[in-house]
Amino acid sequence: MFRYMLAPIEDYTGSMFRKLCFDNGADLTFTEMTRVEGIVRNNKATLSKIEIKDTTPVEIQLLPSNEEQLAKYILGFKPFEGFVGFNLNLCCPSKNITKYGRGGAMVRRVEKINKLLKIIQKENYSTSIKLSLGLNNFEKENKVYLQSISETDANYYVVQAKTSAQKSSEEYDYSILNECVDTKKEIIANGNINTIKKVEKMKKIGCNGVMVGRSAVLNPAIFNQLKGNMTKPIKELTKDYEELCKVYNEREKYYSNFLKVVKSGKFV
Repeated sequence: MFRYMLAPIEDYTGSMFRKLCFDNGADLTFTEMTRVEGIVRNNKATLSKIEIKDTTPVEIQLLPSNEEQLAKYILGFKPFEGFVGFNLNLCCPSKNITKYGRGGAMVRRVEKINKLLKIIQKENYSTSIKLSLGLNNFEKENKVYLQSISETDANYYVVQAKTSAQKSSEEYDYSILNECVDTKKEIIANGNINTIKKVEKMKKIGCNGVMVGRSAVLNPAIFNQLKGNMTKPIKELTKDYEELCKVYNEREKYYSNFLKVVKSGKFV
């Protein structure tokens, strides 16, 4: 089955935005990236990122730290209705993250990735990986991303088709998806996939789905649009989102940030 996924975006994809997208064609959603050490320490701001308000299918995206902290969290974790699995973030470009060998800097650390995967999979939880093509063009040319896919055993891989060093405005290199698919692993394409034509291209390559982020904030009904289904106008979607936020007591920042994007017509 070809799946359509909502990408996690900090301060935008809260619980009710995920529900809005799910109600408009998304098959799977993800929490905002969450630091494991913050969860273990019961940090209020960190825990708010994985607050679940309904039963929308969701994976919890983790920024892995050390194995001990991850094991402590996983052993104490209690699944909830709507929980699908965990997702490990190996693509965050922030220098405050990568300088510690995390996020995009972990793509090349196959041994470390396997240790983290085993901790989660030992408890029989589905675990996916979202990865970039490496920190820079050198790592891309040396295909560290391909090694990470080939030599680990996640349930599936979301491939962001650019390096962590590249800006969001730069072009994605979809050509690398062919060799990712050749690994026989389940591959989800990520990176400015916002038209049916691009979706058809991903299907032709052999991808198992697409992940959409910025385009979904601009239009939460893009999932139905990409599926060729009828879609609601943005004005109606905005009203739906406002009502969801009221009913489920969603934090104001999510709706406020969404309105700014809708009014400006662009995601900066």
